Amino acid sequence: MSLWPRSLLSRLLMIVLLGLLLANALTLSLLMIERISTARSVMLGNLEYDVATSVAILDRVTAQERPAWLARVDRENYRYLLTAGTPGAYPTSRRSRETARSLEQALGKRYRLNINAVPGAQERVQAHLRLGDGQPLTIDIRPRLTPVARWLPAMLFIQLVLLILCAWLAVRQAVKPLTRFTRAVEQLAPGTLANSAMEERGPREVRQAARAFNAMQARLQHHLKERERILAAISHDLQTPITRMKLRVEMAGQPELRDKLLQDLSEMTHLVREGIAYARASEKLEEPLLLLNLNAFIDSLVCDYQDVGHAVAFTPAPGSTALSTRPSALRRILTNLIDNALKFAGSARLRLEMPHGGGVEIVVEDDGPGIAPQDLEAAMQPFWRGERSRNRDTGGTGLGLAIARQLALNLGGDLRLANRPQGGLQARLLLTQTP
Repeated sequence: MSLWPRSLLSRLLMIVLLGLLLANALTLSLLMIERISTARSVMLGNLEYDVATSVAILDRVTAQERPAWLARVDRENYRYLLTAGTPGAYPTSRRSRETARSLEQALGKRYRLNINAVPGAQERVQAHLRLGDGQPLTIDIRPRLTPVARWLPAMLFIQLVLLILCAWLAVRQAVKPLTRFTRAVEQLAPGTLANSAMEERGPREVRQAARAFNAMQARLQHHLKERERILAAISHDLQTPITRMKLRVEMAGQPELRDKLLQDLSEMTHLVREGIAYARASEKLEEPLLLLNLNAFIDSLVCDYQDVGHAVAFTPAPGSTALSTRPSALRRILTNLIDNALKFAGSARLRLEMPHGGGVEIVVEDDGPGIAPQDLEAAMQPFWRGERSRNRDTGGTGLGLAIARQLALNLGGDLRLANRPQGGLQARLLLTQTP
């Protein structure tokens, strides 16, 4: 499993935060090294001066006064003993050797020094010498670093929180326009282009991108409306000559030829009407929203088919099936799907499902020949026919599924086709609460 985050926000946040943390850690390390070096130099300098002064005082006072002076000259990390001390080897650690050199520089010219490390868990150095009257004096030193201030960890924690907050705000500002673009693109659908314009605000680059996106939407809207107008105009203008041809054919003297011509003209009329319906389906729906009981709505539609002898069955969903939608558009979708199933299989089965994630799904199944897998998406394009021979009984206009898909999109849902494993076609209409 990859530890690399999937979202762009998380990736950018990780990169920026790691970069800032590494930079701050490097800066803190350099400052600490410089601080330790400076503190060591100051400490050793003070040690030389203070030890030289203290030994000079102890050497001047009498032997009886020295024990009283020891408490005055003792310090936090070193003290004075009027004994021979603990013998040992010369210090080996770097810090102890530096301390030994400082003592040699401070006292080595006046006194004979013997410096050694004291064995033990804690690092200790002792310097042995004899005062002017011959009394031994031991300087017991415990070298240590300057302690860290108590407020430093708290400040480092506050700095870390500020880094995380600033990195998150910076990355969020960079990623937020992408989220807006994604949401706008997902909302693109015929009939909704005018409502999905992006707000042209933010940095200059974001405003330019939003302006270009809105211009692209306007061009798409223009092209779609132009296509709808052309299709509607052609379909409308064809109705008049077809009507005249029907009147003239009905006056023909040959009944057999007249019947064939009338059937052809009826098919042309049906195609024209379907073309007009498809053009209207591409437009924004003006039908008002109604709260429907889907079980009752679909059952009423199925009963209409059963009354005329069609093999159509319906399995309702349990519980509440209320949905706010446009009934005429939904009826046209289901009618087209049922008619398609009856045309190719002779029967249709409807099923209403209520997924846990919300929304509803209306499933229409049949036992027909199905559609080739590579043609499932193409089957919902205008003028696509599964029957290549264009048979009068099964050829159709090629607009039924296209109209159903277009209306589903306008209702804020989708239409998906799939072949059933046991044979036949399954059309699944997914709907949500229509805005």
